[in-house]
Amino acid sequence: MTPAPGDHYAENNGFKVPFDLYGRQRCEGLAAVSRVRNALEPLRKRGDFVPEDTRKALVGLGYPEGKVRSYQDGTGVGFLVEADPSPLCVEGTMLRDATRADAFGGYPDHDGCEVPSGGH
Repeated sequence: MTPAPGDHYAENNGFKVPFDLYGRQRCEGLAAVSRVRNALEPLRKRGDFVPEDTRKALVGLGYPEGKVRSYQDGTGVGFLVEADPSPLCVEGTMLRDATRADAFGGYPDHDGCEVPSGGH
């Protein structure tokens, strides 16, 4: 569906679209996603969906405490990790059936891995 003339939603919200990873950084992102999934798998298998336990498991991988967030997300636990200051971000959700995670390279006009609340 083509936006109506004057509809600038995509243009006005482009600052919320994360950067894709390429080359070496993509390889690092895929490795970080694998480490995160492996660390969370024991929690998922035993039904431990406590955000603080998820956070502890991710900090246990060596990520700084201030760069790891976890929160209740429906029936699972959502998480966001700033894996390196480039930034290399890993975001996902641990659910009963699987842990889903993706890596990305931050956002335009914004430092860090949090979704920006406003653009320019």
